[in-house]
Amino acid sequence: MRTPSRLILVVTVLLVGLALVAGSPAAAAQPQLPSPSRWPLNGPVRQLRGFDPPKVRWAAGHRGIDLAANLGQPVLAAADGTVTFAGRVAGRGVVSVQHGAVRTTYEPVSPAVRVGARVRIGQPIGTVAAGSHCSRPCLHWGLREQQTYLDPAVLGGGQRPRLRLLSGADRAAAVRRAALEQAVSQAAGLPAWTGLVGRAIGHRFVRPVAGPVTSGFAMRLHPVLKVWKLHDGTDFGAACGTPIVAAAAGTVVAKSFSSGYGNRLMLAHGDVDGVAVQTSYNHAERYVVSAGQRVSRGQLVGFVGSTGYSTGCHLHLMVWRDGSLVNPMRWLPV
Repeated sequence: MRTPSRLILVVTVLLVGLALVAGSPAAAAQPQLPSPSRWPLNGPVRQLRGFDPPKVRWAAGHRGIDLAANLGQPVLAAADGTVTFAGRVAGRGVVSVQHGAVRTTYEPVSPAVRVGARVRIGQPIGTVAAGSHCSRPCLHWGLREQQTYLDPAVLGGGQRPRLRLLSGADRAAAVRRAALEQAVSQAAGLPAWTGLVGRAIGHRFVRPVAGPVTSGFAMRLHPVLKVWKLHDGTDFGAACGTPIVAAAAGTVVAKSFSSGYGNRLMLAHGDVDGVAVQTSYNHAERYVVSAGQRVSRGQLVGFVGSTGYSTGCHLHLMVWRDGSLVNPMRWLPV
């Protein structure tokens, strides 16, 4: 049976049209930023980590900037606006302020304002609190226009934010990559750092605890907060009191308590295969090392517990590669 030429023409036009839509980035207007605006801290501003958004909304990335701060230091409204949130998220104090079309967020903060309050630029909205994800006290400052993350440094006098527009091919590749990494993180017994092409890296990290992987680095429904969010590490199931060892040689940069992560230990491993690597051990019963101490690979550093936002005894391991959170199973042996 012969296909009518008109039908062939219609199908061809539709396919070409779909290809053009998928392959061409849509035009986007520059966000309407508040003016005047300022940095949220007084004095010289030092960025510990810059803005590094993910290509797809649910992937790992750094959706704001980290500013060096002191505990108790006043946090100031970056512009005139209305407080839309003042409370705790994942154990950390958070304040959000709406400035017309965009919203700024500040954490960890002890709030000094209430939801609905009108604030003026430079007005104190809280103070820097403990529990940051930095290795030292810091303020994580974010800027959003609806669901789009922007670089908040623009409010402090930087360049206007550049929107990241993806072609259809780039977006499809990013989605495939995110899906693949999620599948890898959820599968137990995979080799260390396979990447997307199966390349191994000889960094010789060891598993920090004897126990199976019970939850991987992926999006999930938080068992305590009951919200859909990124699970930012790998959970190993183990009885309370099980020894925890250092995954690699390094230096203890922090030992602290966070309402979310419980008893927390941060190790800096320096340059590993050309990148700076840091690990974090969370929810422990206790640790037996101190800040500034050098530890060797496999050395006892603490014992498994269930402190902080935890539903049972386990170790939550986190890994940073050049300051960005990555899947810990990339770095661990089978």
